[in-house]
Amino acid sequence: MRYGWGRLIRMGDVALTMACGPYDRFEALRYGAVSPQDIALEYRAVSPPHDIFARMVDGEFDISEMSIILFLTRRIKGTFPFVAIPVFPSRVFRHGNIFLNRRAGIAAPKDLEGRRVGVQEYRQSAALWIRGMLRDDHGVDTDLIHWVEGGVNELRGPQPKVEERPDRELTFSHIGAETMLSTELAEGRIDALIGAQQPFLLNECDDIVRMFPDYRAAERDYFERTGIFPIMHTMVIREALHDENPWIAANLYRACEESKARAIGEMRFSGAMRYMTPWLQDDVEEMDRVFGGDPWPYGLEANRHQLETLTRYLVEEGFIAEPVSIDDLFVAVEGV
Repeated sequence: MRYGWGRLIRMGDVALTMACGPYDRFEALRYGAVSPQDIALEYRAVSPPHDIFARMVDGEFDISEMSIILFLTRRIKGTFPFVAIPVFPSRVFRHGNIFLNRRAGIAAPKDLEGRRVGVQEYRQSAALWIRGMLRDDHGVDTDLIHWVEGGVNELRGPQPKVEERPDRELTFSHIGAETMLSTELAEGRIDALIGAQQPFLLNECDDIVRMFPDYRAAERDYFERTGIFPIMHTMVIREALHDENPWIAANLYRACEESKARAIGEMRFSGAMRYMTPWLQDDVEEMDRVFGGDPWPYGLEANRHQLETLTRYLVEEGFIAEPVSIDDLFVAVEGV
């Protein structure tokens, strides 16, 4: 045996690199308290996590966190050399990520129709979930919105043309590389902003407000009605590696489950608070009441409704041509 990365490694273990965000649910994997059977795992914590995606596509890692939309759209089209396991590193409710310029006169979600709405990338997972929720819950025709792409809190040029652009007639423009969507919203050149990031001017500009001021209550109501805690990312393995070693998927899945269970257990310890959340114990008790003890379920069956809702949104928006079977998109690991 030999030592490496703070853990005991057997000489016969397969050495693999895994890139993921520095999440509590993966902490035991990161520091070696949990190791997948027969795998010497080098965990590379990357923040922000979206930096991982292009690096994985370029072949830098064996296993990585991946945008759920990027995976689904490209895998369905047969252009993505990765397989996914039903582990979901990132999930975020998004009612709190719809921002308005209060001078735009938007009183209800339906008022977004015909407006200029900023989004970092139209294909972004967070934006897709928000648009789907606006259609399902509020009857918003998102095709009537003028979508304005650009950097939210940083300057960035136009995105290169990508195959994830929906196959439908939509109105798009780009703010260019000289300004940011946060500034455009504060100055009223766009009426609203959706996506993964909050504008950095939120607490500095009185004109920037949330569409749902009590977004926690709105998100809890949404979950209780729909059972959806929106999935942003999944975990992928290089397909060639999986074909050569199909056992890796199940071993990795079990290790991810064990790592998550440890994180939940440590969060519940009441002698001292592990996280800088002043009312952590109250939050844990609410989590148990609302989510039944596990707010972050892995596995296909526990997430089937959410994944099928997501693929429905992809069809509605023209990212894919027709519905697909979720079972065909993820490696079977449960019960293996």
